[in-house]
Amino acid sequence: METFNNVPGFCPSCGSILPPLQVKGNVICHNCNQEFLPDVYSGEKTEYSIQFNTYDPSKVFNRTKRESESEEADGPVVERKCPKCGHEKMSYATLQLRSADEGQTVFFTCLKCKYKESENS
Repeated sequence: METFNNVPGFCPSCGSILPPLQVKGNVICHNCNQEFLPDVYSGEKTEYSIQFNTYDPSKVFNRTKRESESEEADGPVVERKCPKCGHEKMSYATLQLRSADEGQTVFFTCLKCKYKESENS
């Protein structure tokens, strides 16, 4: 016989999902026909905490040129020459604008002059 961890809402004997709790009476598992008290639905309390990152302005103003380029990008960066200013790097994003049997549309943004262009793939 297998043993299962007591998880609220699941049968401790066979692991099946228990039926909804009724107003009166015990809970009977539809799979193994065992009967349980209604407390089979209560479980241990789980405690957790949320920690927020702190903002450090000194890190924002002391970044390198490469870090500022990647942070200002609208998406992943690719080596592609901007037709307007000639810069070698552009970010891109894709969308499915046409029907599903056709390719997606790729939007490129120059990291230097912010020129935008699109390409149907």
